[in-house]
Amino acid sequence: MKKYKTAIILFLVFEAIAVSLWLTSGSLFYLLNFSYIGCSLGLGLALSAADWKYARELIQFCVGAYMLVFLGLMCRENMQMEGFWYYLFSGVFGAGVLHYSIAKIFGPLLFGRGWCGYACWTAMILDLLPYKQPSGPRKRIGWIRYVMFGLSLALVVLLMYLGKANKTTMFHLFLAGNLLYYTVGIILAIAIKDNRAFCKYICPITVFLKPMSYFSWLRIKCDEEKCIHCDKCLKVCPMDVEMNNNSRQRKNATECILCQKCKKACPVKALK
Repeated sequence: MKKYKTAIILFLVFEAIAVSLWLTSGSLFYLLNFSYIGCSLGLGLALSAADWKYARELIQFCVGAYMLVFLGLMCRENMQMEGFWYYLFSGVFGAGVLHYSIAKIFGPLLFGRGWCGYACWTAMILDLLPYKQPSGPRKRIGWIRYVMFGLSLALVVLLMYLGKANKTTMFHLFLAGNLLYYTVGIILAIAIKDNRAFCKYICPITVFLKPMSYFSWLRIKCDEEKCIHCDKCLKVCPMDVEMNNNSRQRKNATECILCQKCKKACPVKALK
């Protein structure tokens, strides 16, 4: 049972969130929503622990498609950053604020950048492209994410100032934002030959994710006494993380998406 510990813990965490929100709000939606996400994570991580090859992709599709299609397109909720700003400034603790609080602000203290590896609907599509390993050194354009972060905030502030901020406008922004992200992400991936280029340089959500991920409880650790420095883990890491170093200060430490590729590539099982 030890190898299923992470799957069980995360399942129980999301079940606790589901029940707590249901009891405090009286809304059955919260119970079903977070139970579904918890079951998807629990099942997928259990399959991963059992060495099923496509376990991460299964979770990514189950959660990412649910967020995009059901919550976004069918329920017309803006689950992008603009939705977070809109609900936050409107004083509504629900939808975008709740999502960001759990998945992208406080949740990373528990599961780091797990959102990026297991739930992001943008990465869900980008990971289907053929450039699964970086073809060259990391570019020095990570500052773009901070520009995107600022523009997202400024756009919502402007709409609220003009009295144009409402759920309909937010839904249209959700559609436009996803179209923009997919287009830019695919073009950038092809140009740089790196599926995760968008995550590294453009995605504004990482501004929230990175600082909390530094303290994450769930992280891939390296037994440096076992490590033979063959660099196989470095070659397969889609986020250029210095996985053969156990320090939290390792290069690109807060970029790890817990995809487990490094663990599978390690010939001496130094990563766990």
